[in-house]
Formats: sequence, structure tokens, C-alpha cells
Amino acid sequence: MAVTKKNVKFNAQGLQVAGILNLPEGAENKKGNPAIVCVHPGSSCKEQTAGIYAEKLAELGYVTLVFDASYQGESGGEPRFIENPAARVEDIRCAVDYLTTLDYVDENRIGILGVCAGGGYAVNAAMTERRIKAVGTVVGANIGRVQRESGDPLKALEAIGRQRTAEARGAEPMVVNWIPHNQEERKQAGITDIDIVEAVDYYTTPRGQSANSPNKLKYSSLDAVLGFDAFHLAEELLTQPLQIIVGDKQGAFGSYRDGHELYKKAASTKKDLFVLKGVSHYDLYDQPEPVRKAVEKLGAFYKENL
Repeated sequence: MAVTKKNVKFNAQGLQVAGILNLPEGAENKKGNPAIVCVHPGSSCKEQTAGIYAEKLAELGYVTLVFDASYQGESGGEPRFIENPAARVEDIRCAVDYLTTLDYVDENRIGILGVCAGGGYAVNAAMTERRIKAVGTVVGANIGRVQRESGDPLKALEAIGRQRTAEARGAEPMVVNWIPHNQEERKQAGITDIDIVEAVDYYTTPRGQSANSPNKLKYSSLDAVLGFDAFHLAEELLTQPLQIIVGDKQGAFGSYRDGHELYKKAASTKKDLFVLKGVSHYDLYDQPEPVRKAVEKLGAFYKENL
């Protein structure tokens, strides 16, 4: 099905969030279209993997909305490059708000799909955003857990406190990179984990790089990330139909483990965990065959539940 892309903006807590609205052919001329909010990974943007899924789901007949997180990409907000879980979750609520203003969208047929950290944020938002009727994740990861396990969280919080004090006294903001800038830098750091190797390949080469994903992170914003648990209260509040998709080639980001944890924890009575054999975290970002299989599974899931 042909898809029309529209650049849109919507309000999120006083900020203008930049998005891409994907419209299936003829969608604007009929009522009652189902819609899906697509949420990008940490460090990512609307043009990358979440945008790929948004377009492919639109080809199946869903109105889809993918957007840059507040403070990132083409969206508004200062300071730049912060990763704030509360803001990321609020962005999702505001994306749902925006969809409900479109007269060709059925407000009772809105779903969500999140990739990597976006999957964790999608789950977290859906627990208290009951307008979301179906939840999908592709290599969904609990970004708080990832950060806590990447080093000593207490030492990191002490360092963040010192940095905030310095910035309050006039020091320049400390902006760090999410991942090594290239494979040579990664090798020099002695990093061999498959997720980091493939992240560098995806984000820093023509394969996936985008000007809206500059590999920059305001260091002090990690305090909120370190205290965040994307799956907190899922056993009580996550009741919507749930489709989890992961690959079984495991790396440092732990999406395979998080997928199994979420499946066990979610209160959803209708839930499924789909494991792709021989597939890595980043294969499910953009590689044709894994993405095809994921979209096929998601298409059937949303058809049944939206």
C-alpha cells in the first residue's frame, strides 16, 4: 500500500515535538483508521529504526506517528541532548493526544510500538495511558537496568552530582557520547560486545547514521535514567495485549533477557514472546529478513487487537 509522509509537530509540555506522520493511501478520506505511535531507541531519532517500522506498518494500513524525543533531534527543548525518562514517557502521552485530534483516526484503536529503550518507554507509558490499546516491543530494553549494569551506579551518581554543582557555578555542560565514535575507537577501548560493535556500525556509518542522531548525551541527565525502571508495576498495571519480539543473539543491552522478564511480569492476559533464532539486537533495527518477520508478527498482532 502506498504511504504518504507528512512532517508534523505537536505540543509536549510546552515544547514542539517534531514527528513524521505516515498515512496509508486513502486514510485521510475515511473514518476509523487504527493508529500506532512508534518510539525510537535512546540516542536515536525518527528517521532511523522506529521510522522503518512506522513506514512498514503504514504499508499495512495503519496511521503511524514517529517522532524525535523532546530535547533531541528536531524537537524543541533546552538543554539539548538530555535523556529524561519522564519526558520520554510524556512525549508518548502527547503523541496519543495528537492522534486523537485527527478526525480520521479512531481514538479507541491506538497502539504503540517501541524499539530498544523505546520499547521500555512504550511499556512504561502504556501502564498508565489507557488510551493505548495494544503494546508491541522490538528488542525492548529497560534503559535504567542497562545503565545501572554498565558500571558502578553509586559512583556515577556521585560524579553526576559533582558535575551538576560545577554547571550550577558556571561550568560548561558536560556532553559525552553514547557509543564509540567509530570502530577504531571501540577497538582501542577493548570493547568486543556484539551490541556495541553493531551499534557503532549502525549509528556511525551510512547504514543508519542521521544528523538528528549525533551520538551526544548530556551527562548529568543520566541521574534520572539510573533511577528508572521501565517495567515497574507491570505486574499490576500492564494489562493490554502485548507482543514482545527479540533475537536470541545476546549482547550487553540485554533485550533478550528483558523480553523474557517483561513476558513473565506483565499482567496482560493476552501476551506473546516471539524469539528470532540467530538474530541480534541490531539485526532487528534494519536488516531486511529479521525486520520482515517482525513486521509480519506485528501486523497480525495489531490486526487482532486494534
